[in-house]
Amino acid sequence: MKHKIAVYSGSFDPIHFGHLDMIERASKVVDKLIVSIFHNPAKKCLFTVEERRMMLEELLKGKPNIIVDSFEGLLVNYLRKNGLRVVIRGLRAVTDLDYEFQIAAINRTLFPDIETLFLMPRQRYTYLSSSAVREVASFHGDLAKLVPPLVAERLKQKFPLKKQ
Repeated sequence: MKHKIAVYSGSFDPIHFGHLDMIERASKVVDKLIVSIFHNPAKKCLFTVEERRMMLEELLKGKPNIIVDSFEGLLVNYLRKNGLRVVIRGLRAVTDLDYEFQIAAINRTLFPDIETLFLMPRQRYTYLSSSAVREVASFHGDLAKLVPPLVAERLKQKFPLKKQ
C-alpha cells in the first residue's frame, strides 16, 4: 500500500498561527506530512535551525503523522534525496500567487515528477507573515493572536525590554 507523503517547507522564522493552520490542514489530506525547515545560509534568521526545530517539535508533539526535518539547498534536491514528490505551499493572497507559481514552475522544470498542492489558510491568517511577527515582537507588541505562547516567549527573549 502506497502512502501519500507531502513536504511543507519554509523558513518558519518564527512559526506563527498561519503556519500551524497550514500544517494542521495539510496533515489531514496526506498520510504523512514532513514539515521541513529551509536553511538559507545567505539569509539572516532570528532563530537558528535548531531553535526552530525544537519549537516546531514541541508545538506538533502528539501528531503522529507529522515529522519535523530541515534541509539546505534546493527543495527539489531534498525531495529526490528522500524519494518524495509532493509539496504543499500556502497562498495567503493574490500577491503570493505570482511568486508561488514561479517557484512551482521552476521546481517542475528541475524535477518533472514534482506535484505542488496549494492550500489557502483560514481567512483570519491571510495577513500573517513571519516578518510581520518579528516586527511586532521587536516593538514589544501583543503577540497573543499571532503566535503560540511558546513562540511568544522565545521572541521576548530575542527582543528583551530595554531598561530606561
